[in-house]
Amino acid sequence: MTNPTVKRKRSPASGLFEWYSNLSLKTRRTIMGYIFIMPFILGFILWFLGPALVAGWLTVHRWNLLTPPRYIGFDNFERLINDELFYKSLKATFIYTITSVPLGLIFAFFLAALINTKIKGISIFRTIYYLPTIVPFVASAILWAWLLNTEFGLINAALRAMGGPKIAWLQEPGWAMASFVIMSVWAVGGPMIIFLAGLQGIPEVYYEAAEIDGAGQWAKLRHVTLPLMSPIIFFNLVIGIIGAAQEFVRAYLITGGGPENSTLFLVLYIYRTAFQSTRMGYAAVLSWVLFIILMALSFIVFRLLGSRVYYENPGD
Repeated sequence: MTNPTVKRKRSPASGLFEWYSNLSLKTRRTIMGYIFIMPFILGFILWFLGPALVAGWLTVHRWNLLTPPRYIGFDNFERLINDELFYKSLKATFIYTITSVPLGLIFAFFLAALINTKIKGISIFRTIYYLPTIVPFVASAILWAWLLNTEFGLINAALRAMGGPKIAWLQEPGWAMASFVIMSVWAVGGPMIIFLAGLQGIPEVYYEAAEIDGAGQWAKLRHVTLPLMSPIIFFNLVIGIIGAAQEFVRAYLITGGGPENSTLFLVLYIYRTAFQSTRMGYAAVLSWVLFIILMALSFIVFRLLGSRVYYENPGD
């Protein structure tokens, strides 16, 4: 028989629940807010801040993954100044970014306007246009390597059937860069969906008012659609620049940086420096250079175009 005078030991969970219940509503909301953002905070510390600090420490060290890091001062920075491959990779990344990003935005906006209709079967076309985005990078790289093959590629076969010349897409520097731009434009399903959402969010009353004033299709595009879509265009532009500057998988799998280092993008050069040449300190310097470049480009874009973006309720 249980002794009624013996008190049951309280569990830590019940004590914690009682402590939480005695807190004010504001304090409880604050605690719950921190709990919800804790995954992001932990991810930021573990996957960004921590590696960034380690990379900053490695910039003044020499480390080949096998022996302990050795302090070398600013030798890695001196190597950077005299490194021809760094300038070639920077040039390739710059050319690819300034060509692929504008073309991708234009093509994505065109597709979004094309499928922004209410006709039977339009969802099928939306799915078809979005499919390239969900194809894994490795699979798409293998597909494009076959399509662009000089001898038995489907694209050259089509050109020869129409009487055109055989193009060495991946063997000539100029055509290799053009090939990567084509591949980037092919996978614009992500920006296209964002543009489509923006187009469907524009109230019809604006177009009706423009028609009453005698505006045609081009006038409505210029004075109604583009101003109201400017926040989305700006967003896709910034994300596109960041993504293009980090091009890696297709270059690694298809050309390996060739021909003549014409597709040696900066991220690919960082990978080769770190894991093929095992110069982790110098790779850390290159990584910080890429980070600074992306920060500078983002700042320039915000300074030049940020004030041109239209926000409906900027004061709210």
